Amino acid sequence: MIRTMTIVLFLLVQTAAAAAAATCAGANPAITSVAVKNVTSDGKLNNYHIVGTVVNLGSQSQPSNTLQFVDIWQYGMKLDAKGIRPLAPLQSTTFGYTWQRSVDAARGTTVLNFRIRMEQGSDCNPANGSYNLTL
Repeated sequence: MIRTMTIVLFLLVQTAAAAAAATCAGANPAITSVAVKNVTSDGKLNNYHIVGTVVNLGSQSQPSNTLQFVDIWQYGMKLDAKGIRPLAPLQSTTFGYTWQRSVDAARGTTVLNFRIRMEQGSDCNPANGSYNLTL
């Protein structure tokens, strides 16, 4: 019983610490999820329809002149960039990307990396601006 309570308390403290670390005094755009929405195929190529979410986890709104993107990378090569509008605290937005891959490609062999790039504006915690998706 005591051991169970100790574990539960430990998990609660870790969750509270993670929540505090996610918020900072300023705008904090973060990629919180990227997933395959669906896959279509023409018999030769699979088209992966990918959807990602960016949330401002910070305590301040981004100014209206913020210029930011989610860059999509594979094996060190930039494939595309998606513009992201300025966000208020806890506001989210989504982006979409379609990626083609051979129908013969094995599962789990390709990693796409999604990274926030700030051209104009600030990010008080750039460490949460990256997300990997393995296909």
